[in-house]
Amino acid sequence: MGVAIDIFIFVWLVYLAATTRYAVQMFQQNSYRTERYNRWLRQTGEWHSHMNIVALLAAACFALTTHIAALIFFGVWMTIIAIAEFSIRYKVRLVYTMRVKRLIATRMLLTVAVVAVVHIYAVEYTLMAAMAMTLDYWTILANMINRPLEATITRWYYNDARRILRSMPHLKIIGITGSFGKTSTKHFLYRVLSERYNVVMTPGNFNTTLGVVRTIREHVKPHHEVFIVEMGAKQTGDIKEICDLVHPTVGVVTSVGEMHLETFGTVENIARTKFELVDAVGEDGLAVVNIDSEAAYHHLKSHNIKATTYGIENTVADYRASEVRYSQLETTFSLAHGDRVEEGFAAHILGRGNILNITAALAVAEHLGITAAECRRAVKQIEQVEHRLSMRTGGGVTILDDAYNSNPTGARMAMEVLAGFATTGCRYVVTPGFVEMGAKQYDNNRAFGRDIAAANPDGVYVVNEVNRAAITAGLRDGGYAEERIACVASFKEAMAELQPRLKAGDVVLYENDLPDSFK
Repeated sequence: MGVAIDIFIFVWLVYLAATTRYAVQMFQQNSYRTERYNRWLRQTGEWHSHMNIVALLAAACFALTTHIAALIFFGVWMTIIAIAEFSIRYKVRLVYTMRVKRLIATRMLLTVAVVAVVHIYAVEYTLMAAMAMTLDYWTILANMINRPLEATITRWYYNDARRILRSMPHLKIIGITGSFGKTSTKHFLYRVLSERYNVVMTPGNFNTTLGVVRTIREHVKPHHEVFIVEMGAKQTGDIKEICDLVHPTVGVVTSVGEMHLETFGTVENIARTKFELVDAVGEDGLAVVNIDSEAAYHHLKSHNIKATTYGIENTVADYRASEVRYSQLETTFSLAHGDRVEEGFAAHILGRGNILNITAALAVAEHLGITAAECRRAVKQIEQVEHRLSMRTGGGVTILDDAYNSNPTGARMAMEVLAGFATTGCRYVVTPGFVEMGAKQYDNNRAFGRDIAAANPDGVYVVNEVNRAAITAGLRDGGYAEERIACVASFKEAMAELQPRLKAGDVVLYENDLPDSFK
């Protein structure tokens, strides 16, 4: 019996490690926000929670017996679940930041403490206590315990970042925000301004306050002249918080859309939050706003806000891209500003959305003294931003990768590119649709289905369950043939079905992707 118990304890520790890792991973994907994590637990009904509850019930039953067969059976069951968990390849892996390591350590210490106390005072319930500690909700308690420490550490990092910026009074700081388009605009602006300045920008998706703090402490150096800050928001006040840290003198609002409507509540709340950047820039700075975005244009006019505007479709824009022409090799356009038209711009990227983002970069570049010739040279050298309607080829098959696009406007533009893409083969779309849109989610995904039908690809793979009903309904609305629709559980399954069908000349569009927290 003693050996069996030792083996059982080892198996339980492996099982605990597997369940803890997964719980913390999902907590990280939900931005360490308890309310979002709780909502995710309620909405997904995912198998890990069910398995842990089953384990708890089994442990309760086991507390009534000490039969060796039951112990062995339960150990085998935990081994199977642990192996299954460790064999899964997640799209977004757990990033072992110092915060995550502290969270895991606290949860483990909490587990040891609870199990030890129960074992001392009620040994027959030790196993039940051990199984209870594998439930997902213990991550929330561990986070609550760590909160004062995390707040202290965060404040120290924040103050250190402020100290660094104060030591660089001549640093030009440019903020970029928007429901979509901000990352591409950041990259394009970085390339154009690099013609004359030594530029640094927030890397990847470092668009939260802590991401900006980390960028300042690790990447901003005394020799830099321009700092481009991407600013993301999931609730009112997020942009203001970043602006209070960096104090931008130039601000770009790329769009106002229905992203994160679930947390913002209304589009007007989203607009107010994005325009926190314009408020921070003030009248002495430069605010640049995309007025092809109807919600942004409406907010600008209704609040009588002074700003430099840009667009493609809206003819009253101060900076307007015109005569836009696409080919497989490049996109050419002219830039109109008042009575002046600068011709001869060419970029090796796809889509009207990307040209719109370049237009924003050119408006800021002129304000900072970059000449038209320098701008043309920089635009021609702009490289595709990975996963944002970037293009790659292999084996004669063209992949249009728009996996990081998660908004209706950008997706509609991607469908335009797919429909007009010159090819001798077939066209396919692989997509899970859009999320975090609250009450508008079904309608937006149904409209997206109609947009796909209008592009008329040769096959559509609807990934995941979350928007399956809405997208397929939209495809049917658009008269799309039922036999060309495939509903799959994952991107991996979609590629397993699609890969054997692909041949030279085919084009595949990946439109958005979802993290593992969505099923």
